[in-house]
Amino acid sequence: MAIIARAKRPLIVLLIGSVLIAAYYFYAPPLLNSQLTEISTPSRVQAMSAATAPLKHLKVAPKDAHTATVIFLHGLGDSGHGWLPVAKMLWASFPGVKWILPHAPSIPITLNHGMTMPAWFDINTLDRLTDSIHDDEKGLLRSVASVDALIQAEVDAGIPENKIIVGGFSQGGAISILTALTTKRKLGGVVGLSTWVTLNHKIEQLKNPNAQDVPIFWGHGSNDQVVGYQYGQRSIELLQKLGFPLLSPGKTFGRPGVRFETYPGMGHSSSPEEIEHLKAWLTEALK
Repeated sequence: MAIIARAKRPLIVLLIGSVLIAAYYFYAPPLLNSQLTEISTPSRVQAMSAATAPLKHLKVAPKDAHTATVIFLHGLGDSGHGWLPVAKMLWASFPGVKWILPHAPSIPITLNHGMTMPAWFDINTLDRLTDSIHDDEKGLLRSVASVDALIQAEVDAGIPENKIIVGGFSQGGAISILTALTTKRKLGGVVGLSTWVTLNHKIEQLKNPNAQDVPIFWGHGSNDQVVGYQYGQRSIELLQKLGFPLLSPGKTFGRPGVRFETYPGMGHSSSPEEIEHLKAWLTEALK
């Protein structure tokens, strides 16, 4: 995580921890240049509002025939490149999976004194994340629509909805979880890392009646200094109230089911243990 000091309040940029980058150099297999592509627009975009621009993104082509897709959204101030090492780490284990790593548009961020940076929505506090009065509803729903356009492009390419996973870290995780709650699609699963549930004051009204059928993997560090661990706990409690069953400790996967993993001592980052847990969960989700 990068911190830029200004006046008495830090400007916080939510970036993935360097542990993932280091892990890539030790464990990730090489990719051919032809398997990594920078895409300016989805191949086909439908049902998007005029104010929503198509998302630029990185694409990591599958090793074998394309049978499934993972769309993973980065955190505030980052880009799709920030999670490319993880896609490379997992690439060989999922030979039929295409990895799509979108880049958020740059917008002014209230928390960072109006500084423009890549973000999925505006944010003005880290102290009351589960108080929806502070949520940028317009920005949240715009990003959900943009992600849905990426999903639609995969469906148009012949990938079934139940073979598409949407995930994200921090802000990106908030969008992936909101997608899980509001989409009418029967996704293969959703991943939220170091994140929280947004729009909680009206999420029951926004929620699709069958949303609780979507399996969720949620990982959170107990020492998260940005998206506090307590916000993850409250979010899981909210999901349970909305009908999502919580898996018992030690269970890898359930459909339906929320797997909530706590990583003692981990801050606003990820870890090799979390990625291994995610790998095991993805293996089951994509069966």
